Amino acid sequence: MNFFESELKKIMRNSAILKDQKYVGRMCYGTIGGDLRARVEFVTLGVSDHYAGIKASIINRKEGVVDSVLLRFTDIWGKQKVSNPNFKEVMNPHIWTNSGKSEWYVFHPGQAEYRKAADTVENYLSIFQNMAMTQESQDCTMQMGT
Repeated sequence: MNFFESELKKIMRNSAILKDQKYVGRMCYGTIGGDLRARVEFVTLGVSDHYAGIKASIINRKEGVVDSVLLRFTDIWGKQKVSNPNFKEVMNPHIWTNSGKSEWYVFHPGQAEYRKAADTVENYLSIFQNMAMTQESQDCTMQMGT
């Protein structure tokens, strides 16, 4: 398992919404319900090899991408103070890849930060979970009526 897969697993592994998770590269895929799937991935925001956020996409397996959201680490956790003399002010949290190795740059999230990231992604996915549950109950009702 690579660094990105490991970090995504720390965020998504306890998801009550995203079922049948698969980790591939910088992405996590899973089922929400019915025909809805989700893809959660680390993304760069204009600086090569600086992964400063998570993008979550909802995919209808028959129709393609339904919606997506970009969640910046600064929006989730805010700018962070670090105990590094080279960074006297606050910094924007991000993962960086240097010489083929990926890691958090100066700021390293703890359990509370991973939980907050998970809660933020779950909040987004829950919008579509409710839609999938509604669609599944409508399908079941239609099948019972025929």
